[in-house]
Amino acid sequence: MGLEDITKKAQEFLGDNKVQEALKSEQAEDISDKLLDGVAGAVNTVTGDKFEEQVEGARAAADKAVGTE
Repeated sequence: MGLEDITKKAQEFLGDNKVQEALKSEQAEDISDKLLDGVAGAVNTVTGDKFEEQVEGARAAADKAVGTE
């Protein structure tokens, strides 16, 4: 399976109504917040908070894509 096949399958998966409903659920919001906080914290630790503003911007953008808030 090539990269194009994987990309097409991922797009089909994410386009499914049930998947979209799951991504916009309260449970997805809770899980995504914990995951995003952990990743942002790890990146800030590794970079010595040098890119804290950019990390927070990326975290906020990702948070809008998943969950209810």
